[in-house]
Amino acid sequence: MSESLAPHTPAYGEVDLTTCDREPIHVPGAIQPHGVLLALDEQLRVVVVAGNCDALLGVRAEVAIGAPLESLLGPLLAADLAERIAAEATTEPLVVRLDELPPRAGLAGRQVDVRHHRSGARWIVEIEPVSGVGATRLTYQSTRGAMARLAQATSVRDLAGQLATEIRGLLGFDRVMVYRFDEDWNGEVVAEERRDDLNPFLGLHYPATDIPAQARRLYTINWTRLIVDVGYTPVPLQPVLDPATEAPLDLSHASLRSVSPIHVEYLSNMGVRASMSISLVVDGVLWGLVACHHYSGPHRPSHDARAAAEFLGQVASQLAADRERADVRERKLAAQTVLARMTGRISADPASPLVSLMADPELLTLVQATGAVLSYDGVVTRRGEVDLDDDDLQLIASTLEDPLTYATCTDRLTTLLPELAGRTSAAGVLRVGSASDRFLLWFRPEQERVVDWGGDPTNKQLAAAEGPDVRLSPRRSFEKWREVVRGRSLPWAEWKLEAADALGKHLIGLLLTRSKEQIAMAESLQRSVVLDRPPPVTGLDVVAHYRPASTFQLGGDWWDVFELDDGSVAFVVGDVAGHGVSAASAMTQLRTALRAYLVEGHSPAGALDRLDHLMANLLDQRVATAIVGIVDPGRTRISLANAGHPEPVLIGPDGARDLGVPLRPLLGVGAGEAATVDVPLEPGAALLLYTDGLVERRGTDLRERTERLRSLAADTYGGSDFQLWLDRLLGLHDGGDDDTTLLALRLAPAASGGDAPAR
Repeated sequence: MSESLAPHTPAYGEVDLTTCDREPIHVPGAIQPHGVLLALDEQLRVVVVAGNCDALLGVRAEVAIGAPLESLLGPLLAADLAERIAAEATTEPLVVRLDELPPRAGLAGRQVDVRHHRSGARWIVEIEPVSGVGATRLTYQSTRGAMARLAQATSVRDLAGQLATEIRGLLGFDRVMVYRFDEDWNGEVVAEERRDDLNPFLGLHYPATDIPAQARRLYTINWTRLIVDVGYTPVPLQPVLDPATEAPLDLSHASLRSVSPIHVEYLSNMGVRASMSISLVVDGVLWGLVACHHYSGPHRPSHDARAAAEFLGQVASQLAADRERADVRERKLAAQTVLARMTGRISADPASPLVSLMADPELLTLVQATGAVLSYDGVVTRRGEVDLDDDDLQLIASTLEDPLTYATCTDRLTTLLPELAGRTSAAGVLRVGSASDRFLLWFRPEQERVVDWGGDPTNKQLAAAEGPDVRLSPRRSFEKWREVVRGRSLPWAEWKLEAADALGKHLIGLLLTRSKEQIAMAESLQRSVVLDRPPPVTGLDVVAHYRPASTFQLGGDWWDVFELDDGSVAFVVGDVAGHGVSAASAMTQLRTALRAYLVEGHSPAGALDRLDHLMANLLDQRVATAIVGIVDPGRTRISLANAGHPEPVLIGPDGARDLGVPLRPLLGVGAGEAATVDVPLEPGAALLLYTDGLVERRGTDLRERTERLRSLAADTYGGSDFQLWLDRLLGLHDGGDDDTTLLALRLAPAASGGDAPAR
């Protein structure tokens, strides 16, 4: 059912099947001989004329070119056409009797249909004898009856069957088929009305090469095409090229347009003598064709019958769109019902939404899949039939990932990724996800299909392989040729992608809500354990400050100050590696455990060793640093132990210096022992403890920033406002990527004995 240009097309010369799909079939440079065509300029003078002008109108082509319209058609018809052209009324043809033509003209004294339309800068006029073949103009009652019968069809196939019946009744062709395209432009005969003695074509498929792309474009803009006699001789246009444009005349909307001799040969090989097609267009896209074949001789239905058939094709196109939309609506509603049940269960489950999703009983039912995989931050969970390893799953997800689309799919996995052939039973994959390491995949198995072709669909490729010396022609065999199609799953309908998309986005929203709730709880917990200010301590000034990172509100820093039973005071500054809820939770556990060890009477070193043992055995893959000090009851010295933490700084009249407290390894590695060092508390001197968030920055020198801290601490120390001094030191934080804690203590200025209140 192809249409393209072929040998001896006036505008383009010889072509064959190697160029069939590239020929501009809308400009053949010729018409069919059962009518005559004129192209007029804006002054209604003839610019291009068909070569049969002399035979049908009694005026030689060379005389007609440049002549006014009335010199060819007579003043009355020319005046009617001029009036219509001026009003741009191009819908209804004129039906007139040509009584003003020369007696020798073939159309003299005959009734004709006269049609006109705009083509670029030209007006095209077509004249065709009135035909009595087929039904005449539809009455209101017959039109309404035909539309009612089409509207009663409950499915697309029923509609196609009724349309074939109506069209055959109108046009009188021996066979009428409704031909529907698939997503690859292969066609299937979904309905047929025929003479009883003809072989059935119902259910046969035809390859996309039978109707190349340029023919499909033409069918989309011109809804009908008639070949009255397959054996016709094309009538060239004179001149072939429009003098104004030096290009062939565009005959896209011309009823008389000549068709490709390759297509004529194709029809001849089927035994067809006359042919007509009616386009079925849904939402601006060619959905299918009504293909009409006649075998018993030439066949030219009347213009009224053809117009009525085109009208029924337009009605059927709208009804087909409505039926398909109704089917999609029903399926969408069913999917939305399943989706609502799933989201309700997942939202109500106190477990992780990801766990609830993969355990949901309708996870596979939602999109009619047989297996599913969830990958989230490196954790892969499988459900159902999945026979691929993690690397293959990541490859599939990466290949299907589209930054512009949340849901993507394929029904030909091994065509997309040939390296997976033989390694998986999956043929279809649907993916949702917005990140390369966070995705949900559904799988479908291969779905074998048996396709009955109207002849071997590889015929053209086989002919081409024979070489340039072999005459390429349309296939001659239209016997049934059967093929088993493998390697494909059932296609993913658009509504399935929408359901998967909605589920994925609901999951993201739920995870975000749960995450916000967890963060709020952790922040509340963190605020409850990391106080805004230290409690008052007899004999000491103590100040502390915590600042979160610029990018994380939750971190692992903490400080602690509390009195022990013997009157001594414990001081702690610690830092759990990482950020977020897990780091804050681990910090809370460490703070509580360290408090307990110190209350039990362990030394700073002993308390840190026990904390290291706890972390190594219970807090897997967590590390932390901490420095612990205990000020004796007499406020004369402080005992310090350090586990991987920045060195404490002593600031006095002579400047700032490190105390040289020995380091043990990080907490959580389960190795090493801490050592306790006693440092005397001198009146007027301050001890500064801090976390590495104050001095560590990417791309900067740690030693330089640490030295800057010491200099700033020494230069600004000495005033009476201890808190203001600490706030100035906190200015070094400058919005870093880590949270920061500072704690400072000194003997109360009023008395070295420690009976003055802290400030």
